[in-house]
Amino acid sequence: MDNTATNQEIENISLAPETESQVETENADLQKSQDVPETADSSSGDNEPVTEEGLVFEKEEKTPKVVSPYDRPGKWYVVHTQSGYENKVQGNLAQRIQSMNKEDSIHEIVIPLENVVEFKQGKRVEVQKKMFPGYILVRCRMNDEVWNVIRNTPGITGFVGSSNKPTPLPRKEVENFLGTEGEVDGQTVKRAKPRMGYEEGETVRVKEGPFADFSGEIIEINEDQLKLKVLVNIFGRETPVELEFAQVAKL
Repeated sequence: MDNTATNQEIENISLAPETESQVETENADLQKSQDVPETADSSSGDNEPVTEEGLVFEKEEKTPKVVSPYDRPGKWYVVHTQSGYENKVQGNLAQRIQSMNKEDSIHEIVIPLENVVEFKQGKRVEVQKKMFPGYILVRCRMNDEVWNVIRNTPGITGFVGSSNKPTPLPRKEVENFLGTEGEVDGQTVKRAKPRMGYEEGETVRVKEGPFADFSGEIIEINEDQLKLKVLVNIFGRETPVELEFAQVAKL
């Protein structure tokens, strides 16, 4: 076979014009690509949903789920104890519950605590204190047996309510004493603002400054600026004096 003729045939094939059907197919593909509407930029990586019209919807914000101690099984009761023995009583009651197999009826024993801001040696510190000295909270399913287990625990002197029919706490008081929590994606979103260690109407002693060793009644508390207004008796006349928290002490 003549090699020159063969090369000529290959060249003729490669340079041959496109057929009419091929041209029509390519034109149709080009037109189709131009008719596709633009959508949101997929390079952002947000994977945001897109409507048929190409509009992007904002992601829905998650609302914290409020978790209240009131909604736990049983009811909450206030139990009176010997003052200063709250922790001991809590341990005694826990042991009785276990030894008498009452875990299914008495669920929880709590000593309500609160965060309090105090000033020690001129420094602001946050400490935990008992909210109600001489009292504990018990969550249980009350009946005669449960009443006997709790009432006859060493250190417990009685229930708040009638002697033979304790009164459960309403939701508002349970949440005030124990607080509530919010959960988003299983994580706790919480915390109550710590209470300042002073209250209006309380009498305090001035520790330093021109009014040192004077005593007076608190008439105003400014927690943001950590200042108090104290009504001090100066030369027989009560005068409001503005003081910093660190300048006063409890009597």
